[in-house]
Amino acid sequence: MNREMEARGGIVGVDIGGTFTDLVLLDPSSGSLHIEKIASTPSDPSRGLIAGLDALGVSYGALELVIHGTTVATNAILERKGGVCGLIATRGFRDVLELRRRDRPHLYGLTGTYEPLIPRDRRLEVSERISAEGEVLCSLNEEEVVAAG
Repeated sequence: MNREMEARGGIVGVDIGGTFTDLVLLDPSSGSLHIEKIASTPSDPSRGLIAGLDALGVSYGALELVIHGTTVATNAILERKGGVCGLIATRGFRDVLELRRRDRPHLYGLTGTYEPLIPRDRRLEVSERISAEGEVLCSLNEEEVVAAG
């Protein structure tokens, strides 16, 4: 284990996929990046994550932030193999995924056949807005999130 990295901590981004778990470690004090690719463990995805953190030589307690994405979950939704899902979206954007997935036989028409990833009655909206530059224009209304859950 790299004791220097352990003392500094770091920020880890991880994507757990069906075949590989990919990790990127940023050392904020030096700006250096470290990358690791570990075989995924489908029976227990946390084992692949832990193996990747160990391979990076990071102490869990020294991590400042872990940003987690999972291709497994995305694929389960796209392949319709997961459980029943809902979506909480920014007000005004609840239909964006459905509009994007339509097969449009006529380029400028909104008619066509499609099956939404998540039925409209399970897509809820909450107040919040962030600009394209990342500026918070309207803070997330956490009470709306709790009520939507």
